[in-house]
Amino acid sequence: MSRKLVLILFVTICLFFQFGFKVYAAETDQSLVSFSSGALLIEKAPEYSSGWSTIWIMDENPRTGWCCPKGKILNNVSVIELAEKSVLECLEFDTANVDKIGRGAKDIIVELSNEGPAKGFSKIASVSLVDKEDKQIFPVTVDKSGKWLRLTIKNNHGSSEYTELMDFRAYGKQLTKTPLTNVSGTYKTNFNDFHLRQQGTSVTGCYEHDQGLLNGGIENRIMKLTWMQKSSKGPAIMVFTSDGEKFFGLWWYEGKGDSQGGIWNGTKISQDVGGCPHWAGGIQEQMTNELLEFGRVRLYGINFDIGSDIIRDESKTTLDKIVAMLKSEPAIQLIIEGHTDSDGQTDHNQILSQQRAESVKSYLVLEGISSSRLFTKGYGESAPVAPNKTATGKAQNRRVELVVKK
Repeated sequence: MSRKLVLILFVTICLFFQFGFKVYAAETDQSLVSFSSGALLIEKAPEYSSGWSTIWIMDENPRTGWCCPKGKILNNVSVIELAEKSVLECLEFDTANVDKIGRGAKDIIVELSNEGPAKGFSKIASVSLVDKEDKQIFPVTVDKSGKWLRLTIKNNHGSSEYTELMDFRAYGKQLTKTPLTNVSGTYKTNFNDFHLRQQGTSVTGCYEHDQGLLNGGIENRIMKLTWMQKSSKGPAIMVFTSDGEKFFGLWWYEGKGDSQGGIWNGTKISQDVGGCPHWAGGIQEQMTNELLEFGRVRLYGINFDIGSDIIRDESKTTLDKIVAMLKSEPAIQLIIEGHTDSDGQTDHNQILSQQRAESVKSYLVLEGISSSRLFTKGYGESAPVAPNKTATGKAQNRRVELVVKK
């Protein structure tokens, strides 16, 4: 087989891996070097500003990206810690939205290590990009696994001032699955102290800024949240280090998920959760407060097997808190809403969301809640809370919501 045919075959495999699974296995095609999959930025390349930081090549948004300081156009290095030990099968780069012709990254070396973020790296790919073009895909032909990835941007297409890269994605297989320790505690963050209580896969909490409240769920190293303040709210996603001692987060205002978002970092300063005067203190209490005050609560602590309506065992704590809440508030009737992302066929997602809502109802009925108090509605992909253009947005859109029936 000629080299050209081999290259065509590998690129076809990469394209199938990235796009072809959507019909058959929705919710799985995540870039393993992206924030949405639990990857963390360990070493940043020199950057022009925080708005042009290396983290923005990990957000799967081709309109945001990294830029070097003026004149530092050569040999810019970043290190990314993958969520798990992985094998990469293809790489993808975006440069269409660089500011000017000539600034786009050109020659890039990609290396993997199993030994740590500063040693043991072996090259898995050396690629050359064209200027101002998205979705530049390259196969990885080296059979090498690793947990740390080093990205070296060697040069650009001729600019003497700036080198830019808008997005970097990599697809492959995760070889391990490491459970995250319970993340309950107090964290020092750029929005003051952040008090977090994890119960099963659900998390609630508060932060000492504008009467902030948190409600969400944990899946692997990723925490999906809804934050609420006195006059605003929105979604957020945090990625924890493997020991649960630090997190890196991105947040958005509700309905503004297409924007670059804001940064929300935290470091654990105490195992004690603590609290705020405006926080009820736990999942059941916060669910009750939100339902009574707003008539609706968004839940991320109910997880399902991929493409199915089977509730994972890890979701039991969240479900049991719903049962307890309904028993303590016998007058409440609930509509259980199922929501999916846009991967797969629209009709399939509609059916799947209805089936997932029915699965939640079945659990509650088995635990003693009268079926006459419970109603279900599947919305499929029709009511997103974030753009479905990235895996980060899709993760926020996969959810269950509880609504008070009036």
